[in-house]
Amino acid sequence: MGKLTRRARAKADYLGFLGAREWPLAASGLGVVLGVVTILPSAVGVVLSVVALALGVATFTRDVRLLRRRWAGFEFTTIAAPFPTAELPPPAAYPESAYLAVPARGTALVSAAIDRDLWEERHTIDVAEEPYRLPPALKATAPHVLPLRARGRLLFNGPIVGMRGDPLPAAGARPAPIRLHRARFFDAVCSNELGTLRITRTDTGEEYDLRKAELTDTAGALRELSGSTLADLVGVSTVAFTTDGKLVTVRQSSLNAVSGLLLAPSGSGSLEPRDLRTPDDSPRRFLHTAVCAGMERELCEESGLTPRDVRSTRLVGFARWMERGAKPEFFGLTELGVDSAEVARRRPVSGERLYSSGLTLFDVDLSGIGAALAGGVPLSEALPQRLWEDGSLPLLLALRAAAAWQAARV
Repeated sequence: MGKLTRRARAKADYLGFLGAREWPLAASGLGVVLGVVTILPSAVGVVLSVVALALGVATFTRDVRLLRRRWAGFEFTTIAAPFPTAELPPPAAYPESAYLAVPARGTALVSAAIDRDLWEERHTIDVAEEPYRLPPALKATAPHVLPLRARGRLLFNGPIVGMRGDPLPAAGARPAPIRLHRARFFDAVCSNELGTLRITRTDTGEEYDLRKAELTDTAGALRELSGSTLADLVGVSTVAFTTDGKLVTVRQSSLNAVSGLLLAPSGSGSLEPRDLRTPDDSPRRFLHTAVCAGMERELCEESGLTPRDVRSTRLVGFARWMERGAKPEFFGLTELGVDSAEVARRRPVSGERLYSSGLTLFDVDLSGIGAALAGGVPLSEALPQRLWEDGSLPLLLALRAAAAWQAARV
């Protein structure tokens, strides 16, 4: 029943999102139904009901034609070329930043200085009262984008947390609070996920490229999160190690919206509003406690582990995933209190079984990877070959950040 329920929920979220934006069409359809239902047995009632039904059918037909014409007003083309990092320099405010491109996986903006600053756990958070709203340009394409992205996948319009601030190092004093906002997953699908699409208006030929329109600031560099107009859902991923030193990874199914069939981190997903509150319902004040709570929640859902199996999680890194609208990604390192044999017996919670094909454990020497990276060895050579070839971008980035933190402790 779990899989059927989640499929039904995905379809309900999909129809609800479209219905909220196309309610006049639904109202016309309701008029047709009422015209049929209210046909009375009297001659006058029959005539009035037939007239109402005819008007309803005419209005409904017109609305369907207008809707099809409006939806046909956009042409979507997938951008197959790698992200053009040479055309979009990193923000000047990001210290020691560089682009890390992984063939067939994606491109990330990383900063060693930001990672080191996050190890100090100094950043606080501030949650906006108003939820995120799609800007008009993106709202116009949303009804067409969603069916395109939902094809062959199960997408749920669940609550997420977006980010409107950058975790930048601050000299001396504590950094300013990072602004967060509440949003829904479909907001991200219709904003950040346009990063690999080129949208063309069929009537004018005008092109809309999210990378140029939304990601570029007035200086021609990548826009900081504080100036973004996208949902910018916060990604949270952690790599967990058992008591006998095994790395836990999740084999993703083809139904995953991102990185299907690849090896994912031990826990990986999006920050949710519930992660912003403690078990006693108090608001969390610090960034690291909020994102680590999200990491551990995803870990438990995808691996079948429980909170009692987790000893600790540390925030070790940050990146921005360029193909996904330069959305923020945080990475953690989790120490488990169980061994690999116990982990192998676990199964993901029922709702996650559609997306997970099981767990795979690896022998990974984090200290050795960190030393190799510090010595200038490329990530592709520092990681075990299987992980480099089959790992998703979040897994590769999480291992990179965890290895750097581990090497700094030695």
